Amino acid sequence: MKNSNSSLEFLPTKFILVGIPGLEAEHIWLSIPFCLMYIIIFLGNGTILHVVRTDAALHQPVYLFLAMLALAELGVSAPTLPTVLGVFLSGTTEMSSDACLFQMFPIHSFSIMESAVLLAMSVDRFVAVYSPLRYTAILTLPRIFGTGAIIGLKSIMLMAPLPMLLQHLPFCGHNALSHSYCLHPDLIHLPCGDTSINNIYGLFIVTSTFGLDSLLIVVSYGLILHTVLSITTGERRKKALNTCGSHVCAVLAYYVPMISLSMVHRFGCHVSPLLHSVMANAYLFLPPVVNPIVYSIKTKEIHRGIARMLSEKRARV
Repeated sequence: MKNSNSSLEFLPTKFILVGIPGLEAEHIWLSIPFCLMYIIIFLGNGTILHVVRTDAALHQPVYLFLAMLALAELGVSAPTLPTVLGVFLSGTTEMSSDACLFQMFPIHSFSIMESAVLLAMSVDRFVAVYSPLRYTAILTLPRIFGTGAIIGLKSIMLMAPLPMLLQHLPFCGHNALSHSYCLHPDLIHLPCGDTSINNIYGLFIVTSTFGLDSLLIVVSYGLILHTVLSITTGERRKKALNTCGSHVCAVLAYYVPMISLSMVHRFGCHVSPLLHSVMANAYLFLPPVVNPIVYSIKTKEIHRGIARMLSEKRARV
């Protein structure tokens, strides 16, 4: 342990991870659905990235934003793979403090990035509905890539102080986490000292990213709905609404588990640990599992791109 001048125990050398409380004996069987979800995440999002990158017909704003979303979901999921499968497959429950902080950083950074990309996609859908003739003139490739760079930089800069702030808190030997990976809302419950600075900064991140992003997404869809209602032709209305269907599914798959997990962490002190675990895993796995499936099925261009990619591979064989 690291000791301060007052002999308080600061960041532990190791943290203890848990799987699903009460179902420890079934972890080997529970590893099967977790492995399947990881396969879907990496195969689904990786396929979307590859198709958008290689198919020139998909080098359009909506698909470039979709590729950014797939990248963010891979970034959230990849750091958790060693510890989640370690807990369920081999019963490995210990994790060094450095590894824990290193894991926490990309999980939250890419989660912030995912929220910002969903906002960018809602703006993209508004422009497509409100001004379809000027769509490509407004959302040019330099603006798309510039937006992606700003989103990535903002995510890293916002998250950078959190690991340093955690290292200066006294944990007093408390090192048992609630999940099989490291999240800041979980870690911040362990210190025995004053966590007000961490809580204030964490609240600032939540309100300035997830809170603001979700509000602007609602505003964007309010404007989209207003624009659609002003369209006189029923067929055009239906077409305009269909362009937003996949994005609405992505927004719900992301924000519903995140808000539910946040509520459980902040107000569910007496809630069963099993519910904590279920909500945390829904937050981690639901968006990256659901989104590639929804976009592959509902977006015809992505569907065709995947079909072309598979037919080309068969032709080579």
